[in-house]
This record gives sequence, structure tokens and C-alpha cells, in this order.
Amino acid sequence: MRVLVTGGAGYIGSHTVGRLVAGGHTVSVLDSLEHGHRAAVAEVPLHVGDVRDTALVGEILRAQRSEAVIHFAASKSVAESVADPGRYFEMNVTGSLSLLRAMAETGVRRLVLSSTCAVYGTPDDLPVAESSPIRPENPYGESKYLMERMAGWFEGAHGVRTAALRYFNAAGAALDGSNGEDWRNAENLVPAVMKVAAGRTPVVDVFGTDYPTPDGTAIRDYVHVLDLADAHVLALEYLMGGGRGATLNLGTGQGASVLDVVAAARAATGRPIETRERPRRPGDPSAIWADGRLARDILGWEPRHDLAEIVASAWRWHTSHPDGFGSSAIERRSPGATPSGVLR
Repeated sequence: MRVLVTGGAGYIGSHTVGRLVAGGHTVSVLDSLEHGHRAAVAEVPLHVGDVRDTALVGEILRAQRSEAVIHFAASKSVAESVADPGRYFEMNVTGSLSLLRAMAETGVRRLVLSSTCAVYGTPDDLPVAESSPIRPENPYGESKYLMERMAGWFEGAHGVRTAALRYFNAAGAALDGSNGEDWRNAENLVPAVMKVAAGRTPVVDVFGTDYPTPDGTAIRDYVHVLDLADAHVLALEYLMGGGRGATLNLGTGQGASVLDVVAAARAATGRPIETRERPRRPGDPSAIWADGRLARDILGWEPRHDLAEIVASAWRWHTSHPDGFGSSAIERRSPGATPSGVLR
């Protein structure tokens, strides 16, 4: 099938693009390259532009004769969203509205939407099911929930069927070390730990050591990026096969604390990794992990990689690409990159 992937040059997006191409799908990418990298999507057609440009999105959908969209393009820092909520509603909500309008205008009726467990906030009960209360504690989570709700209204009015995937903490890298998370801009725990293991930074900051958890540090459900990529492809194929709109958690069903991740990284790298206690960050829940049974029932999706494999693959990527993909393609455009508004 012909698929447009917004934000497809980013971390999770580029791994999903790789899975789509390997599965025989025809893929094009729209990415501003603010955080994405041309090298991450190899020879896949890339359109450099902003998803908020509705005319551009519509032009791409028509020119590529797209049958579906996988939508990753969004800002994703919890801390930044608390400091600058306007940016998050502008990028995530307005950007998604622009995409939905373009899809409605061009007759593209299938959407796989990148959402997040942040919509749940601090849950009353664990594991978290899709029926759990929606109580986002930061603008990032709020913006993602608004994206989901908008998509639901577009299904009723325009027939755009959406699979909203609420995934938990993406981590890890391609198993051969060819693609991964660029740690220069990453705020996530695993690349921060890898930086210390590689000697790039002296210490891992542990934000909060007084949470009501066994070791006092926050607990998350870490999911390998390749497992997430597989889930997006399965969700796309589910919709293309006539599946109804769905909202699904993507998680392993197991929580790991910050100190658990540090211990796993020490084992994988053989390096001492120093930690430093810091105050809690606003908007961070103490513990959250997924009830992923619905994704298994509907998509047949099963996460295949555990925490040890996550940190081992991340270490392989970071040691072979110590500067990530190098300079951003928006600063030094690579051959084959397509400027905004120009299709190829």
C-alpha cells in the first residue's frame, strides 16, 4: 500500500519506515527535520516541510496517491511542554488538525496516530488499561489526547478511521546498530545512561528518589522501538483490512525503575555508571506500565525484546554512531532531500 509517514525521519518514525519498506509498502515521508535526519530514511522519498501546512500535506497525498497516513510529527518533551504549553498545542493539535483536514479533502481514510501513555497521568491502578481514567498531568499528554479526540470526530464526519496507539517508553535501537535515538537532543533515560557509559557526561541525573516505589525512583514500561514499529505496521494493515477505529496501549506489561535501567546498562556495557539524586520533575507520574492485552487481541502484536535487549541495542548504536547522524539535514541538506512544497 502507499503510505505517507509524517515525522518519518525521527526516531520511532524512521524505524517504522524501515519496517514498512521491508514489508513491501510504498512509503513517502514528510518531516521538518527539526529533530529528524535524512540519513535515517535512506532512499525513501522525503518532503521537507511542516505538517501544519495543509496545502502541502494535501499536495503530497495527491501526488503520492497515498492510501493511508502514519502520523508521528509532534513535539514530545514533557518538561518543555510544562514550560511552553503554547508550543505543544500549536505543533501537536494544530498540526494534527491540518493533517486531518488534508486527509478529508483528498479522500485518505486510514490513519495510524502516534499517541502516548501520558494521557493517563498518574493512574489509580496498575497495569493501565485503555478504559483507565484520562487525566494528563502535562500539556504534552493533553495535546495527544486532543489529537485522539479530533480524529474521532473526523471519523464521524469524513470516514477517517483511526488506530490511536498509546505507547509507553520507547527505547533501544536497530539490532545491527544502524539506526537509533540521537542522544544530542534526547531527554529520555536510556540515551542519558548511554552517554555516561560512553564517558560523554559524568553522571546520570535521577529525577526523584522519594516516589512510592520499591527503590524510590520512577517506574516506566520500556518498549523496544522495533516492537513499536511492528505495531504501527500491524495497525495499518488492520485498518486496510477493514478494521474499525481503535485505541490501543503498546507496552510490555512490566515496569522498570530508573535504577533498574541503570543496572541493566551497567551489565550490558561493563561500565561504571554514576548517578546523582535530583528533585522530581513537574508532570512526571511515579509509576506506569501497560495492560497491553487489547493490542494483542486486535493486532496480534507481541513485544519481543526485553530490557536487556533494549540497552544492548542502544549501546551498539551509540558506540558506532557517537555523534548520531551528524549535522541535521536541515542544516546541511543531503542529496535527495526534497525542499518544502516540491514533490518528487
